[in-house]
Amino acid sequence: MQFEVWAPQAGRVTLQCDGVTRALERDPERAGWWRGEADARDGSRYGFALDDGPVRPDPCSRRQPDGPDGLSAVVDHERYEWRARWRGRPLPGAVLYEMHVGTYTREGTLDAAAERLGHLAELGVTHVQLMPLCPFPGTHGWGYEGVSLWAVHEPYGGPEALKRFVDRAHELGLGVVLDVVHNHFGPSGNYLPVFGPYLTDRHHTPWGAAVNLDAPGSDEVRAFLIGSALAWLRDYRIDGLRLDAVHALVDTRALHFLEELSTAVDALAAEVDRPLFLVAETDLNDPRLITSRDKGGLGLHAQWNDDFHHALHTTLTGESQGYYADFARAPLAGLAKTLTGGYFHDGTYSSFRERHHGRPLDRTRVAGHRLLGYSQTHDQVGNRAQGDRLSSLVSPGLLACAATLTLTAPFTPMLFMGEEWAAGTPWQFFTDHTDPELADAVRRGRRREFAAHGWKEEDVPDPQDPATRDRSCLDWSEPEREPHARVLAWYRRLLALRHEQPDLTDPDLADTKVAYDEQRRWIAFRRGDVLVAVNLAPEPAALSLGVQHARVLAAWEPVETPGADGVVHVPGESGVVLLQE
Repeated sequence: MQFEVWAPQAGRVTLQCDGVTRALERDPERAGWWRGEADARDGSRYGFALDDGPVRPDPCSRRQPDGPDGLSAVVDHERYEWRARWRGRPLPGAVLYEMHVGTYTREGTLDAAAERLGHLAELGVTHVQLMPLCPFPGTHGWGYEGVSLWAVHEPYGGPEALKRFVDRAHELGLGVVLDVVHNHFGPSGNYLPVFGPYLTDRHHTPWGAAVNLDAPGSDEVRAFLIGSALAWLRDYRIDGLRLDAVHALVDTRALHFLEELSTAVDALAAEVDRPLFLVAETDLNDPRLITSRDKGGLGLHAQWNDDFHHALHTTLTGESQGYYADFARAPLAGLAKTLTGGYFHDGTYSSFRERHHGRPLDRTRVAGHRLLGYSQTHDQVGNRAQGDRLSSLVSPGLLACAATLTLTAPFTPMLFMGEEWAAGTPWQFFTDHTDPELADAVRRGRRREFAAHGWKEEDVPDPQDPATRDRSCLDWSEPEREPHARVLAWYRRLLALRHEQPDLTDPDLADTKVAYDEQRRWIAFRRGDVLVAVNLAPEPAALSLGVQHARVLAAWEPVETPGADGVVHVPGESGVVLLQE
């Protein structure tokens, strides 16, 4: 078997494979690369030593059976026999469901999660979006501190378990999206800088030195990241990737890394003959990210739209701290702006940032499905001091209003696991660092962060306490009892409507027409022949919307068909979807 590794500064590289050590030779055709042959099979343990130093795992390791600090293991991807005949599911018309494998079930494994995929197929989502799966220290964590970008966290089940999960999802008609982190590497078990200039001091990020995308050696670093991305899509038959915090990818080269990545993914989609897509998490409000390359954009297929979330959250809760301040002045106006224009900050002044932010989105060039809309995400729940979900902040009626707005908006909807039944469990920040100093630093940093916002230290959960993770696991008995069962039925009905009514997946943002009343707290919008009305106030509202000859498709509380006067009577804290006939 051929082994290779990029180590441009090394004077000598040896391979240890199954206890046998041999020297590698320089690759005459690729500067900085070393290569050599060794007897190996699926499962063989190996690592590399530079200049007679300690044996380290392969930067491109496909498996880390003993965690980030252990030896790598060979993975023969041809051994797995795929069951599902899968042609893929494209992003237009999709509904995503964000899942953390470690808390979706109490067992916290991919196999246990796969057993619950039938719930999602019945719910009506189209894609499962898995939070990061790369190896990280310990057993439990969010996954954003991974270090082996080609491998699967062993406590989740490793490579074979991921293939079984994807296979089962595809059998049920569900696509699979994977969250990947290219903007930083984890602080523990990260040996990449030993091998080469994977990081650069030219730029800095909230996590320290930036990933090297534009300094000397960056050609190989970019190829490393793109190769990892393509491996998930090819070897595991993943359907799309969610790219974490792309605004932290500092790249001054003429060909931006994201454009290079999107070009490679589109080429692979043509090769395997199934749709593949990239979804960016971004704080930039820059439509060039999701504009096609032939029109001067970077060619990503979609992005998270936090503006919609922030406007919706402030509308529902009245919260005004931090970045919510910009939206809290007139939340329904902000919500209306995002529903019709995509972004709220499109060159406007942001008091949170103390500067102008964003640029306008051209609705004739950017389809609505390229923006993901959501009322909750792992970030927006887990980065609260106590990980409290929306269900602990507002009534079931307002939760129904949030679902109505999210699932009928002109965006690609995304749900966060458990929201579909108003889960009563929190989702808190938890870690399992094996380094005591790092664990203590994370614990103190978390408490210091929230102490600045008035929280008592004892009220901030300890990330290292196993009970913090345990509290965050979904309770699968909840959907069977009230009020959870009623909320779940509402989500199912709205998702069914989204699949039944073509107007609800119309990609034309300009076709959405909105009316609202800030004081009376109602908002209504029209998409083709579908009209959505949401009353956030506790008292009933008579909305004169001119919807004659319309029938009710769904209503949280009973709503009568509009009369000849076109008035819709919407009960308090309720939403209704109607069809003009």
